Amino acid sequence: MSITSDEVNFLVYRYLQESGFSHSAFTFGIESHISQSNINGTLVPPAALISILQKGLQYVEAEISINEDGTVFDGRPIESLSLIDAVMPDVVQTRQQAFRDKLAQQQAACGMAASTSGNQSNAPKNGETTVNGEENGTHNMNNHSEPMEINIDVEIPASKATVLRGHDSEVFICAWNPVSDLLASGSGDSTARIWNLNENNNSTSTQLVLRHCIREGGQDVPSNKDVTSLDWNSDGTLLATGSYDGFARIWTKDGNLASTLGQHKGPIFALKWNKKGNCILSAGVDKTTIIWDAHTGEAKQQFPFHSAPALDVDWQNNTTFASCSTDMCIHVCRLGNDRPLKTFQGHTNEVNAIKWDPSGMLLASCSDDMTLKIWSMKQDLCVHDLQAHSKEIYTIKWSPTGPGTNNPNSNIMLASASFDSTVRLWDIERGVCIHTLTKHQEPVYSVAFSPDGKHLASGSFDKCVHIWNTMVSVRTWLMDCFFYRGTGGIFEVCWNSTGDKVGASASDGSVSHSQNIKTVLKKDSLKCFINATSFFTL
Repeated sequence: MSITSDEVNFLVYRYLQESGFSHSAFTFGIESHISQSNINGTLVPPAALISILQKGLQYVEAEISINEDGTVFDGRPIESLSLIDAVMPDVVQTRQQAFRDKLAQQQAACGMAASTSGNQSNAPKNGETTVNGEENGTHNMNNHSEPMEINIDVEIPASKATVLRGHDSEVFICAWNPVSDLLASGSGDSTARIWNLNENNNSTSTQLVLRHCIREGGQDVPSNKDVTSLDWNSDGTLLATGSYDGFARIWTKDGNLASTLGQHKGPIFALKWNKKGNCILSAGVDKTTIIWDAHTGEAKQQFPFHSAPALDVDWQNNTTFASCSTDMCIHVCRLGNDRPLKTFQGHTNEVNAIKWDPSGMLLASCSDDMTLKIWSMKQDLCVHDLQAHSKEIYTIKWSPTGPGTNNPNSNIMLASASFDSTVRLWDIERGVCIHTLTKHQEPVYSVAFSPDGKHLASGSFDKCVHIWNTMVSVRTWLMDCFFYRGTGGIFEVCWNSTGDKVGASASDGSVSHSQNIKTVLKKDSLKCFINATSFFTL
């Protein structure tokens, strides 16, 4: 077996993408000409680089534990190698000698124990107790223990999932139309797609392909760049997409290109419609944010206030927004103003995402510095500095409020997803973590509350989507963990407007969705969930 430099470059590029280093991945991809390689990204499994390195370490470990004549050292494993150990000179000889010395010491100790076994007494020593309260040090037990939690996971079979295939590369994002069951997805294959998933539409192959092309030599040619962002306008008639090719585009729900927005100088990392639907806001690697006129496609104002790539944006109202950047700053700007209304500083690393709460009074931010911060326009310092995660925090979501939701009058929650494989739920009024959800085994890329706030979906690179019931107490939280295991790492999860379907986009080029989720997530019994064959229908 051999590996080419192109394959090494692709593995490194994929590793950077999977680790959330999107702008580093872009720069590396450009310099190494990833787009010109013939590697099919859908055939490369998640975490391939780490897997290959681990297998290499295991091979070196096996090599160390084998004698020159091919026999194994006593059949017992050696201590695990680190990557640095494995590439050090003479590591095999050094570890082999250390292993021989260790075996010799063990054999000598066994010989001494055998010779003295007849002289040993079975009586316990002073100060040692037995299991029954008698003396015996080997059975010393703790006099208290934590209450045991009932921990029930219910897995939805893959046979009951609707998997939408058509993309030729990773699907980074997905978003439901706000008024109908149209699911949009964006991929590394330089296309977005609109899938028609209305109840009376049984064809899973019904899809509109939105090809992202650029003009070259008087012809439209594929851009060969990732589609990085998607957002529907409030009435569901138009879809906006952002791409690594530096263009934002507006499409009709029928898949027709309505406008091309081209003022960014480099990849677009985020874009959002305002609630009124007359403006689109975008953020790019060129350090700027732009407000676009959705009707004319013209840039209404460009905001050049960040000193490094802008990673995320969110509207406070129809004219005011916040932006965050790798420069560790957050700016609040307004259309027509030539300076930020407010600049929040306090993070010590890249700020990955920002979200205004439903009232527009508080702004939440999350960062690679492993903290969440809550900001108010009434003060310069953060209201809360929330520290509990042990790795980078990738994204955040507020729970919905208002009539028909879980929080019509009570305090809202903030959910955070981290590379430490956990999801945390925060009571923002008190500034405390009220739940830590620990079912995922890999970095969590996405969280989403159902429209009524009663359930939370989370997606991770462990290929699982978990659905949590937010209406239960701390003691029974883990009993309400239902999950679907896909075939690729999950980049995005989202709920449709009625809260009965969940969409998920994956690294293997697939998009999945569920049906009749309200029926199966009733608190009546777990049996109702297991027997609900309509939850994921093929």
